[in-house]
Amino acid sequence: MQRNAARRNVSGFSLVELMVTVAIIGILASIALPSYNEHVMKGRRVGGAACAAAVAQAMERHYTTALTYEDHPDVDELDNRCDPDALRFYDMDVVDVGPKAYTVTAEPTGRQASDSCETLSLDAAGTKSPDTVGCW
Repeated sequence: MQRNAARRNVSGFSLVELMVTVAIIGILASIALPSYNEHVMKGRRVGGAACAAAVAQAMERHYTTALTYEDHPDVDELDNRCDPDALRFYDMDVVDVGPKAYTVTAEPTGRQASDSCETLSLDAAGTKSPDTVGCW
């Protein structure tokens, strides 16, 4: 009699309760993790866009003194205007440089390479590409 009473007072979780808890955590994680990853990617994209804008601003400053975009500072020197975290996920470059035109590109690398906006670009006229909502 005392043995049966002792067994009834034992507390703990049954296997079914544990499996239900694991299933709920799995469902929540499958919903939350992609959302979190997208949020992190958007934050990195903002850093890349800010870096592209800073490089474009440096190109404009060069133009005000030289009256040309040619012979602009080296890209590594221009990168000094950017947040180092942004440079971990974006390769900056200045392409199509002419006397009156240039294009700054920010190409995603590493974990950011799967970004839906792909390469961000900004030219001397202020045209941003891609023009998809949320990329800039």
